[in-house]
Amino acid sequence: MEIGIILLAILLLGAVYLLWLRPWQLHWGATAEELARSMPGDEVVAAPSFNATRAVTVEAPAQAIYPWIIQMGVTPRAGWYSYDLLDNLGRPSAESLMPELQQIFPGQLIPMSPDGKNGLYVKAYEKDRWILWGDLAGDTTWAWGFYPDGKGRTRLITRVRSKYRWGFPQAFFNLLLEFCDMIMMRKCMLDIKARAEKLVRGDRKAV
Repeated sequence: MEIGIILLAILLLGAVYLLWLRPWQLHWGATAEELARSMPGDEVVAAPSFNATRAVTVEAPAQAIYPWIIQMGVTPRAGWYSYDLLDNLGRPSAESLMPELQQIFPGQLIPMSPDGKNGLYVKAYEKDRWILWGDLAGDTTWAWGFYPDGKGRTRLITRVRSKYRWGFPQAFFNLLLEFCDMIMMRKCMLDIKARAEKLVRGDRKAV
Protein backbone atom coordinates (compact mmCIF):
# COMPACT_ATOMS: atom_id res chain seq x y z
CA MET A 1 0.00 0.00 0.00
CA GLU A 2 2.78 2.44 0.96
CA ILE A 3 4.69 1.61 -2.22
CA GLY A 4 1.56 2.33 -4.25
CA ILE A 5 1.14 5.72 -2.57
CA ILE A 6 4.79 6.57 -3.20
CA LEU A 7 4.50 5.60 -6.86
CA LEU A 8 1.32 7.66 -7.22
CA ALA A 9 3.02 10.67 -5.62
CA ILE A 10 5.98 10.30 -8.02
CA LEU A 11 3.62 10.12 -10.99
CA LEU A 12 1.71 13.21 -9.83
CA LEU A 13 4.91 15.17 -9.26
CA GLY A 14 6.18 14.11 -12.67
CA ALA A 15 2.94 15.22 -14.33
CA VAL A 16 3.04 18.60 -12.57
CA TYR A 17 6.64 19.12 -13.69
CA LEU A 18 6.07 18.08 -17.30
CA LEU A 19 2.72 19.82 -17.79
CA TRP A 20 3.24 23.03 -15.82
CA LEU A 21 6.60 23.65 -14.22
CA ARG A 22 8.82 22.68 -17.16
CA PRO A 23 6.97 24.80 -19.76
CA TRP A 24 7.02 27.76 -17.36
CA GLN A 25 10.72 27.54 -16.63
CA LEU A 26 11.64 27.00 -20.30
CA HIS A 27 9.67 30.09 -21.39
CA TRP A 28 10.07 32.44 -18.41
CA GLY A 29 9.34 36.04 -19.39
CA ALA A 30 9.13 35.33 -23.13
CA THR A 31 6.17 36.15 -25.35
CA ALA A 32 4.76 33.80 -27.97
CA GLU A 33 6.39 35.95 -30.66
CA GLU A 34 9.76 35.72 -28.94
CA LEU A 35 9.47 31.96 -28.59
CA ALA A 36 8.77 31.65 -32.32
CA ARG A 37 11.50 34.08 -33.37
CA SER A 38 14.65 32.53 -34.78
CA MET A 39 17.91 33.37 -33.04
CA PRO A 40 21.55 32.87 -34.02
CA GLY A 41 22.65 29.28 -33.54
CA ASP A 42 19.21 27.67 -33.72
CA GLU A 43 20.41 25.51 -36.60
CA VAL A 44 23.40 24.12 -34.66
CA VAL A 45 21.36 21.94 -32.28
CA ALA A 46 18.60 20.85 -34.62
CA ALA A 47 16.63 18.61 -32.22
CA PRO A 48 17.40 19.81 -28.69
CA SER A 49 16.36 17.89 -25.59
CA PHE A 50 16.40 21.19 -23.70
CA ASN A 51 15.20 24.33 -25.46
CA ALA A 52 14.80 27.34 -23.17
CA THR A 53 14.00 30.92 -24.21
CA ARG A 54 13.84 33.49 -21.41
CA ALA A 55 13.34 37.25 -21.61
CA VAL A 56 13.27 40.40 -19.52
CA THR A 57 12.70 44.09 -20.28
CA VAL A 58 15.67 46.29 -19.43
CA GLU A 59 15.15 50.04 -19.04
CA ALA A 60 18.36 50.71 -20.91
CA PRO A 61 19.70 50.56 -24.49
CA ALA A 62 21.54 47.52 -25.76
CA GLN A 63 24.84 49.40 -25.51
CA ALA A 64 24.46 49.40 -21.70
CA ILE A 65 23.71 45.64 -21.54
CA TYR A 66 26.18 44.13 -24.00
CA PRO A 67 29.35 45.01 -22.00
CA TRP A 68 28.10 43.13 -18.92
CA ILE A 69 27.63 39.94 -20.91
CA ILE A 70 30.92 39.88 -22.80
CA GLN A 71 32.86 39.98 -19.51
CA MET A 72 30.98 37.02 -17.98
CA GLY A 73 32.66 33.83 -16.82
CA VAL A 74 34.10 32.23 -13.70
CA THR A 75 36.50 34.50 -11.76
CA PRO A 76 38.95 36.03 -12.66
CA ARG A 77 36.30 37.09 -15.15
CA ALA A 78 33.22 39.00 -13.96
CA GLY A 79 31.21 36.04 -12.68
CA TRP A 80 27.65 35.14 -13.68
CA TYR A 81 25.64 37.76 -11.74
CA SER A 82 23.78 34.92 -10.09
CA TYR A 83 24.30 32.85 -6.94
CA ASP A 84 28.04 33.31 -6.57
CA LEU A 85 28.42 30.63 -3.92
CA LEU A 86 27.19 28.07 -6.44
CA ASP A 87 28.63 29.22 -9.76
CA ASN A 88 31.53 31.59 -9.06
CA LEU A 89 33.58 29.87 -6.34
CA GLY A 90 31.92 32.08 -3.72
CA ARG A 91 33.48 35.23 -5.15
CA PRO A 92 31.13 38.19 -5.77
CA SER A 93 30.25 38.92 -9.38
CA ALA A 94 31.51 42.25 -10.69
CA GLU A 95 29.43 45.33 -9.90
CA SER A 96 31.24 47.44 -12.49
CA LEU A 97 32.50 47.04 -16.02
CA MET A 98 36.02 45.66 -16.33
CA PRO A 99 37.91 47.33 -19.20
CA GLU A 100 40.38 44.44 -19.47
CA LEU A 101 37.50 42.05 -20.21
CA GLN A 102 35.78 44.08 -22.89
CA GLN A 103 37.32 42.16 -25.75
CA ILE A 104 35.35 39.53 -27.63
CA PHE A 105 36.46 37.30 -30.50
CA PRO A 106 35.40 34.00 -32.11
CA GLY A 107 36.96 31.06 -30.33
CA GLN A 108 37.21 32.90 -27.01
CA LEU A 109 36.59 30.59 -24.03
CA ILE A 110 33.87 31.59 -21.57
CA PRO A 111 35.09 29.60 -18.56
CA MET A 112 32.56 27.71 -16.46
CA SER A 113 34.79 25.38 -14.43
CA PRO A 114 36.85 26.23 -11.32
CA ASP A 115 40.12 25.68 -13.22
CA GLY A 116 38.99 28.01 -16.01
CA LYS A 117 39.67 25.40 -18.69
CA ASN A 118 36.15 24.23 -19.53
CA GLY A 119 33.14 26.14 -20.75
CA LEU A 120 31.54 27.46 -23.90
CA TYR A 121 33.19 29.32 -26.73
CA VAL A 122 32.24 32.49 -28.59
CA LYS A 123 30.98 31.23 -31.95
CA ALA A 124 29.89 34.54 -33.47
CA TYR A 125 28.53 37.93 -32.48
CA GLU A 126 27.26 41.26 -33.74
CA LYS A 127 28.02 44.07 -31.33
CA ASP A 128 24.99 45.33 -29.38
CA ARG A 129 22.73 42.93 -31.29
CA TRP A 130 23.55 39.34 -30.42
CA ILE A 131 26.16 36.93 -29.05
CA LEU A 132 26.35 33.19 -29.63
CA TRP A 133 28.26 30.78 -27.39
CA GLY A 134 28.55 27.05 -27.97
CA ASP A 135 30.46 23.90 -27.12
CA LEU A 136 32.97 22.18 -29.38
CA ALA A 137 30.77 19.14 -30.03
CA GLY A 138 27.79 21.11 -31.33
CA ASP A 139 25.52 19.75 -28.58
CA THR A 140 24.86 23.05 -26.81
CA THR A 141 24.37 26.68 -27.79
CA TRP A 142 23.65 29.73 -25.64
CA ALA A 143 22.47 32.81 -27.50
CA TRP A 144 21.93 36.34 -26.21
CA GLY A 145 19.77 38.75 -28.19
CA PHE A 146 19.17 42.49 -27.68
CA TYR A 147 15.92 43.87 -29.12
CA PRO A 148 15.33 47.63 -28.68
CA ASP A 149 11.75 48.90 -28.48
CA GLY A 150 12.58 52.36 -29.85
CA LYS A 151 11.87 54.01 -26.48
CA GLY A 152 15.20 53.45 -24.78
CA ARG A 153 14.27 50.01 -23.50
CA THR A 154 15.59 46.64 -24.63
CA ARG A 155 14.21 43.13 -24.53
CA LEU A 156 17.06 40.94 -23.37
CA ILE A 157 16.44 37.41 -24.63
CA THR A 158 18.53 34.34 -23.97
CA ARG A 159 18.12 30.93 -25.57
CA VAL A 160 19.82 27.72 -24.47
CA ARG A 161 19.53 24.67 -26.71
CA SER A 162 21.14 21.40 -25.67
CA LYS A 163 21.04 17.80 -26.79
CA TYR A 164 21.26 15.42 -23.85
CA ARG A 165 23.96 12.75 -23.96
CA TRP A 166 23.84 9.83 -21.57
CA GLY A 167 26.62 8.30 -19.53
CA PHE A 168 28.81 9.88 -16.88
CA PRO A 169 29.44 12.78 -16.43
CA GLN A 170 27.07 13.92 -19.19
CA ALA A 171 23.93 12.68 -17.41
CA PHE A 172 24.89 14.59 -14.28
CA PHE A 173 25.22 17.84 -16.22
CA ASN A 174 21.93 17.09 -17.99
CA LEU A 175 20.20 16.96 -14.61
CA LEU A 176 21.80 20.22 -13.52
CA LEU A 177 20.66 21.91 -16.72
CA GLU A 178 17.15 20.49 -16.54
CA PHE A 179 16.42 21.32 -12.91
CA CYS A 180 18.81 24.13 -11.91
CA ASP A 181 19.28 26.26 -15.00
CA MET A 182 16.15 28.33 -14.44
CA ILE A 183 17.13 29.17 -10.86
CA MET A 184 20.50 30.52 -11.95
CA MET A 185 19.35 32.09 -15.23
CA ARG A 186 16.51 34.09 -13.72
CA LYS A 187 18.80 35.73 -11.18
CA CYS A 188 21.49 36.24 -13.82
CA MET A 189 19.11 38.09 -16.14
CA LEU A 190 17.58 40.19 -13.36
CA ASP A 191 21.03 41.15 -12.08
CA ILE A 192 22.19 42.11 -15.60
CA LYS A 193 19.04 44.23 -15.85
CA ALA A 194 19.81 45.93 -12.53
CA ARG A 195 23.44 46.62 -13.48
CA ALA A 196 22.57 48.02 -16.91
CA GLU A 197 19.84 50.26 -15.51
CA LYS A 198 22.16 51.51 -12.77
CA LEU A 199 24.81 52.24 -15.40
CA VAL A 200 22.34 54.30 -17.42
CA ARG A 201 21.16 56.20 -14.33
CA GLY A 202 24.77 57.01 -13.50
CA ASP A 203 25.43 58.31 -17.00
CA ARG A 204 22.38 60.54 -16.79
CA LYS A 205 23.54 62.03 -13.48
CA ALA A 206 26.95 62.71 -14.99
CA VAL A 207 25.46 64.80 -17.80
